[in-house]
Amino acid sequence: MSEEIEIVEEETGEASKSLLVGLRRVLMAGVGAVALAQDEVEEFVNKLVDRGEIAENDGRSLVKDVFERRKERAQKAEDALETRVEGLLDRMNVPTKRDIDNLSKKITLLAQKVDELKDKQ
Repeated sequence: MSEEIEIVEEETGEASKSLLVGLRRVLMAGVGAVALAQDEVEEFVNKLVDRGEIAENDGRSLVKDVFERRKERAQKAEDALETRVEGLLDRMNVPTKRDIDNLSKKITLLAQKVDELKDKQ
């Protein structure tokens, strides 16, 4: 029975790993794009300040506002992505680590009860 659990965990783990690797690549590309965009915003605002088109304090405030909005949007996107991934995993019938841990505990308890019944005979 223990061997069957290990096989199921191994197969589930491999499917989850490939999905997570793909998601990690997408997220890392997004992080790189955000970092590049932040540099461009700062550079643009610095040029406006250098030209005297906006005050330095206003420039700092503008950059801060842009970053705060971007952070809020990023959090919303992260929450939406997490919800979608959970839904996808659920539709694919991929058990979560918690599901596997709960099943393992139940199987352990059942195995102990079977052993107790064997000992009584």
